[in-house]
Amino acid sequence: MLLEEILSAGFAELGLPLDAQALRRYRLYADHLAEKNAVMNLTAIEGEQDTARLHFLDCAALLTMAELGGRQVIDVGAGAGFPGLVLKIAQPDIGLTLLDSLDKRVSFLRETSALLGFDDVTAVHARAEEAPADYRAAFDFAVSRAVARLSVLCELCLPLVKTGGLFLAMKGSDHAQELRGARQALRLLGGEVERCADYTIPGTNVTHSVILIRKTGETPAKYPRRWAQIKKTPL
Repeated sequence: MLLEEILSAGFAELGLPLDAQALRRYRLYADHLAEKNAVMNLTAIEGEQDTARLHFLDCAALLTMAELGGRQVIDVGAGAGFPGLVLKIAQPDIGLTLLDSLDKRVSFLRETSALLGFDDVTAVHARAEEAPADYRAAFDFAVSRAVARLSVLCELCLPLVKTGGLFLAMKGSDHAQELRGARQALRLLGGEVERCADYTIPGTNVTHSVILIRKTGETPAKYPRRWAQIKKTPL
């Protein structure tokens, strides 16, 4: 199947709209990613069918769990743009900031955003714990598809979220141990698990989860700590 066919069927299964402009942008994104991945090692997922399902549809599922339209969203550890750019294509009125620690990935994100016609996407080269001061408590939503433990992700992401906002952490279906391990971090950082939403990626038997964490209070100014300290003594 072509990428366009997979996405059309998958978005319909998710109950999400998908117009011709979005389809065109997903095609541009997939082709550009494939070209650059050959020399930059941006993703281990290759081929347009797997890209359509395991990247695009996987990330788009977030739009079934929270109303992101018109809101300020930061993607922490954006990598090759997952989930941030996928969400922006499907919901262009998202105010999107992409944060990544590797300069070559940030260059790719800027180049891709321009290719897709998004002049309102901000891509920032910085570690999350060293994000610009004015990013603190500035976003309605933080999203992350990073592989770090949930307790670590909470320390990196929750300081960026407004009180009352949400952190959406994309995880595998086996996240019970991570949730238990994050209780202390959530208590210290001003977060509370609102729910865990499981979903199956359309066209696959792959089940993933999104942990939705509500920012219930201000994060103390001492968080996030320096990366060396976070790594050595996670909350």
